[in-house]
Order: sequence, then structure tokens, then C-alpha cells
Amino acid sequence: MIHVQTEPPPSYKNSIAISPIKNASRFEWFLEKATELGVTEIVPLQCRRTEKISLKTDRVKNILLSALLQSRQCRLPVLHEPVPFENFVAAQKEEQHLQKFIAHCRDEENKPGLGLLKKKESSLILIGPEGDFTKEEIEFALKNNFVAVSLGATRLRTETAGVAAAVLLTAQ
Repeated sequence: MIHVQTEPPPSYKNSIAISPIKNASRFEWFLEKATELGVTEIVPLQCRRTEKISLKTDRVKNILLSALLQSRQCRLPVLHEPVPFENFVAAQKEEQHLQKFIAHCRDEENKPGLGLLKKKESSLILIGPEGDFTKEEIEFALKNNFVAVSLGATRLRTETAGVAAAVLLTAQ
């Protein structure tokens, strides 16, 4: 006898928009860990300092599927096509029921941690490329209702910041 159990879709999304990095294996490591942690949506962002934007689609899908099976989950995260930073951020303006954050390394302000995250609500965090977001990109996100946040006291590599954000978003 086969037992089938259905799992309702989550009532909220945990989304990470992140710039791909030069080292493909490190970005693939991020995709694997984000999937294992339960991130529901991943958007590759093409920022001004992004050095590599192409992804090997078949390889990436296999990595996501393997991570899904390893973590015993039933839903793959939605992996979007790469999108320019400004287009993506501007498109989020109408999302009223979405917590929107941008993690960056600039020290111009005292940024709160993701402790201000409301539990069980849809959330999106932007993670920049190697070299961080430009000042103009940060200002653009803030003007579009994103909140600047810190991921801790140390400066993290892009893929590590992505995993740290995934942990904080999915620990709801």
C-alpha cells in the first residue's frame, strides 16, 4: 500500500534576489543551500558590478532537484531568469504585502538586523555582487520602499550573505 500525503503550498514566500558571481561553483553552492533551507524563490540580479550573468540552466536545475531531495522537501524554489536590478526593484513597488530588504556593506547608516522581519509574511531580500551594490543602486532600492538591513558585524562574500539571508528568512 502506498501512502500519499499532500502538502499545501506555503502561505508566504521567502525570496532572495542575488547577483551571480564569477565563481560558478560558489554560486551553485548558494543555490543548493538556499533550496535545502526552504527558500521559495531565487532571482539572479544583474547589478552594475555583476561580472557574470549566465547560468548553466540544466546544471542548475539538477543542483536544485538534488538539494530538494536531500532536504526531503516537496517544492522546488522558483528560479527566475536573470533580470536587471532597476527593472526588478521597480517591479516590486506595487507589492504591498511584501517585506522588502536590501543588505549592503556601506556604513553610512546604522542598519538594523533582520530581527525586524515579521514572521510568516512574504519577504524579499536583495544581495549584491562582489564589490557590493553601488551607492545609486542602494538609493534606488530605498526610494522603492526597501529597508536597509545588516547581516552581521562581518563583511560576507556574496554566496555567504545569501545563505545567511536564507537562514534568517526561513527560520520562521
